[in-house]
Amino acid sequence: MSNRLLIPLAAALLALALLLPPLARAQNANQQLAGNSVLETIKKRGSIKIGMSTFVPWAMRDKNGELIGYEIDVAKQLAEDMKVKAEFVPTAWDGIIPALLAGKFDLIIGGMSITPERNLTVNFTLPYANSGIHLVAHKELAAGLKSLSDFDKPEVVLAVRRGATPATAAKRLMPAATLRQFDEDALALQEVLNGKAHAFVTSTPTPAFEALKHPDKLFLPIAEPFVQGAEGFALRKGDPDALNFFNNWILLRQQDGWLKERHDYWFKSRDWAARVVE
Repeated sequence: MSNRLLIPLAAALLALALLLPPLARAQNANQQLAGNSVLETIKKRGSIKIGMSTFVPWAMRDKNGELIGYEIDVAKQLAEDMKVKAEFVPTAWDGIIPALLAGKFDLIIGGMSITPERNLTVNFTLPYANSGIHLVAHKELAAGLKSLSDFDKPEVVLAVRRGATPATAAKRLMPAATLRQFDEDALALQEVLNGKAHAFVTSTPTPAFEALKHPDKLFLPIAEPFVQGAEGFALRKGDPDALNFFNNWILLRQQDGWLKERHDYWFKSRDWAARVVE
């Protein structure tokens, strides 16, 4: 072999030798990252811990005290597909993200709307549900109020759930109104039923359901939801393998129609109503 050929060959071999250590380090880093994924924790434990909070019809207790709802169906099917058990960790809504970051559970499946503020702290999957924000009002107190601007007055009291997206939307869209915050949806609704608040601002389909349940006291002054939302699983940052798995699970369950079928059952029917305490 001539010297003219040896020089380029030597240069190529040298370049390859210099390139191999960084490639090896990158491969080791990827392997370490995969090993630290919450997916490995779930598989070793044999269960997936799910942070959630009760929102009708996302998650609620039936007459026997068992958890039922759209979120519960989603979480149980996810666990079944992963061949592990589903463990639910009921958590106060205003503390659910800090609890996730503290490792109290593996992910949040709790009707959590994807927002830029939340996304700075946690990672979100693709949307697995789409809801909206609406309000249901007291027939006497809110008589004559027909638009957001009608409700945007200091003398109007809006009941909301503390820390939830509807509370943020109410504050943004009706800043002049008086916001009264509660730890549970049921308490916020009761404030309206008792005639102490003009309206309850919450996620769909609750306003429509409550108007049907209490036609003598409640009504929908605005025909359609005034905010459209998208809900995703929330998980800790720095875990691309888990994010990839959950995204693909959602995608596949959307394609086979399972998510739509479950969503329609819980959100577009009241077939489940007899299972819960009214």
